[in-house]
Formats: sequence, C-alpha cells, structure tokens
Amino acid sequence: MLATTYTDSAAPEGDEPPITNLRVRTARGTIINSAFRAGLAVLGLINRVAVAAFLTREEFGLWGIILAVLVTLIWLKQVGIQDKYIQQREPDQKLAFQKAFTIELVLSFAYFLLCCIALPLYALAYGHDEIILPGIVLATAVILTSLQTPAWIPYRRMQYARERVLMSVDPVVSIIGMVGLAAAGYGYWGLAIGAVIGSLAGAVVCVATSAYPLRIRFDRDTAREYVSFSWPLLGAGLSRMLVVQGSLLTASRSLGLAAVAAIGLATNFAAFADRVNAIVSQTIYPAVCAVADRGEALLEVFVKSNRVSLMWSLPFGTGLALFAGDLVHFVLGDEWQSAVGLLTALGVIAGLGQLAFNWSVFMRATNRTRPMFVASLLNVASFALVSLPLMLEFGLTGWAIGFGTASLVQIVARIYFLRSLFPRFDIVRHTVRALAPAVPPVAVVLGVRAVTDESSAAWVLGELALFVVATLISTYLFERQLIREMVGYLRGRTTPAPSRAAIASPPA
Repeated sequence: MLATTYTDSAAPEGDEPPITNLRVRTARGTIINSAFRAGLAVLGLINRVAVAAFLTREEFGLWGIILAVLVTLIWLKQVGIQDKYIQQREPDQKLAFQKAFTIELVLSFAYFLLCCIALPLYALAYGHDEIILPGIVLATAVILTSLQTPAWIPYRRMQYARERVLMSVDPVVSIIGMVGLAAAGYGYWGLAIGAVIGSLAGAVVCVATSAYPLRIRFDRDTAREYVSFSWPLLGAGLSRMLVVQGSLLTASRSLGLAAVAAIGLATNFAAFADRVNAIVSQTIYPAVCAVADRGEALLEVFVKSNRVSLMWSLPFGTGLALFAGDLVHFVLGDEWQSAVGLLTALGVIAGLGQLAFNWSVFMRATNRTRPMFVASLLNVASFALVSLPLMLEFGLTGWAIGFGTASLVQIVARIYFLRSLFPRFDIVRHTVRALAPAVPPVAVVLGVRAVTDESSAAWVLGELALFVVATLISTYLFERQLIREMVGYLRGRTTPAPSRAAIASPPA
C-alpha cells in the first residue's frame, strides 16, 4: 500500500536535523496557519474601519491610490525567492540562507528604486503629486521586510508556530501604529509611518532570533539557479496583472462602473475560496519539498491535499450558486440584482476551478516553474481571444463565459503538466470522487424548492442550515476515511490507515 511505502520523515539536509512526523506537522501546521490568518484578517478589518473613521474621504482616497500603485508593483518582486530557498538542498544550510537573503535584499532595493521612479509617473497620471513622498516612505518597508527572511528558516523546518509568531509581529505592530497615528491626526502620513514602524519591529525580532547570522553572500551560480527558478514566476505575475487590469479597464470603458463593481463583487467571492485553499498550499509546501524525490509520497500528498481543499471549495461554490439570489435580496440589496447571474456562475466556476488547484506547489517543489509561465500565457490568450470579445458583445454574461473558459483552460493545462510528474494520476476518478459529496446537498435544496415557493428570510435561513447539515453528512460519508486520518494526525498518530483509494488511481 502507498501509505506504508515510505517513512514519515525527511532525511537531514546539510547541517540541519531531519524533519520527523511530516503528516502530524503538516496537519497541525494547517490549524496554526488558519488560526493566525483568521486572527490577522479580523485585525485587518478593524484596521480598515478605524482608519476610515479617522481619515477624511480625500485622505482615504489618496491612501487608496498609494496602495494600488505599490501593490501593483509588488507583483514584480514576488518571484519565489522564498520558495526556492525552501526547495534547495545545499550541504551548508547557513550559507544557503545567506545567499537567499542576499538575493532578497537586492530585489528589495530594486523594488524601492522602481517605486521612486514610478510614483512620480503615477502622480502625473492621477493628478495627485501628494502620493509621491508618502509612497516612497511606505516603499522603504519592503527593504525592512527583507530583514525578516530569518522567518523562512522555521518555515523550512516546518516549525509553523514559531514562523507564524515571527511573521505576525509586522502586521500587528503596523496596525497599532497606523491606527494610533491616524487617530492623532497624521492622516495618510500616519498610515505610511505606522507601516514602516511595523516592518522595522518585525525585522528586529526576526534578526534577533535568527538561527543563522545575516551576511551578504553573493554567488554567481546560485544567482543563476534562482533566476532560472524565478523568471517564469515573474512572467506569470506580469500575465496575471495584464488580465486583471485588462478586465477592469474593458469593463470600465465599455460597460460602466456598475459592471466593474459587479465583477469586483463576484471575484471577491471566488478569491475567498482561493485564499482558504492557499492556507493548505502554504502549509504543505515544506513537506512537499521534503519528499520531492519520492514519487509515490509526492502523489499521496497531492491527491489528499487536493481532496481536503475540495471538501471546502465545492460546497462553498455550490452554496454561492444556490443562494446567490437570496444573498443579493436579503443582504446586499436589490441594487445588486444584476449581479445575481454572475454570482451564480462564479459559484460553480470557483468550485470546479479548485481541481488540482495546488499544482503549482508541486511544480515549484520539483524545480519546474516553466509550466506555470506557460499556463499564465494560456490565461492571457483566453482573455484576449474569448473574454475580451465576449465582454464587448455580451457584457457581464460574456465576462462570465470568458472566466469559465479560462478556468477550464487552466484545469486542462494543470492536468497536462501533472501527467509528467504523476503518470499514474487518474483525473477522471479524482474528479468524480471530489464531486460526489456535493451532489446530495444540492439535490436536497433543489428538491425542497421544487415543492414550495416560500422565500421569506426565515425560510431561506432554514434552507441554508439544511444545506450545511446535508453537506457535513455527505462529506463525512464519502470522505470519512480521509477525515479520520486527518484527525489522527492532529492527535499525534503518524501512520495512516492503508488505502489504495488514497492515490485515486489504479496500481501501475
């Protein structure tokens, strides 16, 4: 059986100790990451509300422009330096960390210089030169963030609690500083300074507790390795930025701001499913890197992690599709009525779009980032050839069809590239297994609606509760073995019950 063909540990790498109990660490890491992210999300929401209360509308608008500029540019910096560091297996891990830190520091300074050049241009385009100086101040936070790279070390060692604590210092102190300075009347300058204070605090804590000293260690061969790993990710980021900006620009120019708002609302719901699954993907990445040279173990991690993700994403997507009209009528307001069809379509697409969603984790762990760039080019082609013409011809309906087409293209691309990594992977069986638990809850709700046309708020809440209960029961009946296995890991059991179904494919 697959579950018994490899040890649940990773061999020591260089001067580091071996990582034991991979399953237990990963399962508990998911809980830790989820708790920390949920807490930071709540703090972030409080921060946004508090900041909006202390700033004038004009100040808040300028701050929004500054963030939009810097966030757009930051995509050019997110080229997977941390991922490559986690994935490498050099004999001298201290030296490996210092070389990764050097590259991250260089990229951070390059990003800062890019911001210094771009901010005046954006100020000219927006007609607000007030964004230049506070934008430059805020950009310095990225340089300070490069000093937080010591948090990568416990992440690589799968010491999730330590890593989360280190990475939480920056946002927590930033929120305190931003709200305090905004309340003191410093406006958007207070927000920029507060963010820098938070980044400085995070840097101080990370450097003070670092397992390795920070040193500048530049090596040409290592730099070439990182460039080879990272350039496809840079291309993917540029492609993603092109599609997002192109969609919003087209909608704004041809369909109006109401259409932009509807697209933004729908994609926010779709992105929520992605963010939840990203917690699982981020948690398992060090474990995937640890077993990257063990084909059967890698396949098990892929299939089981994707099944765990689909346990959440499919019910979320089908629930959004079923209750989109009620969400608009009872929560958002009837002025959003035109978005009902869009939300319904996006619910189905978002749920199905999570099939093999975490494929990029396995591509990066095995040093295969070029397929991700190819997939991003296919996404651009889908937008240019399908989404754009359909948006111009059919408006929001055309955008939904284009979004669905792009998602289907991405699924096909994932399957194609995964074939080279997992020749035994059976996508048909995997898809049927994933869809099966979602069918009974949908059938129950549709059956109830077929015999009654009641639509009061209390009735809708009853339908929603019925859907949730039916989903829990159905998921447990179909996935009880995997659920018991996950619970066992949380309790400290390291060996799963043997199951050929774990790999969702017949033996070779």
